[in-house]
Amino acid sequence: MLDTIEHKVDALIQRCAELEKEAATLREKEAHWEEERARLVEKNEKARTRVEAMISHLKSLASEAEQRAS
Repeated sequence: MLDTIEHKVDALIQRCAELEKEAATLREKEAHWEEERARLVEKNEKARTRVEAMISHLKSLASEAEQRAS
């Protein structure tokens, strides 16, 4: 009976160690994905700013062209 309890306790200790290792791995992956998301958000913001600048530039060119045509 004590051998059985000792075996179960050892199995639980091993499982806890495995779960702690898995949790650490998941925390590392989460940190990586958060960093990747931040990079992509920044890249998207830069692209949006550039597109808005291009649209503004095209509007000013169209306005100048209309003024010259009048």
